[in-house]
Amino acid sequence: MLTSIYSDDYRRLLDLLVAARKRAGVTQERLAEMLGRPQSFVSRFERGERRLDVIEFLRVVRLLGADPYKLLRKVEVKSARP
Repeated sequence: MLTSIYSDDYRRLLDLLVAARKRAGVTQERLAEMLGRPQSFVSRFERGERRLDVIEFLRVVRLLGADPYKLLRKVEVKSARP
């Protein structure tokens, strides 16, 4: 079984990205096309097997029509709770 080497906060961010993709009605395949990458690229970052850098994160979120700052605030608010 593969496990993520990333923090709970990063996992939360990925969960929010997946939710944003689904809300936008975009499949992994379509997002990959929009990014000019293979579908496995999207699958790997959504599962936490590949980390997105900041520029990739911004591009993905903007392609989904979501607000990157709102997503980050959701992660920050949750991580600030005791």
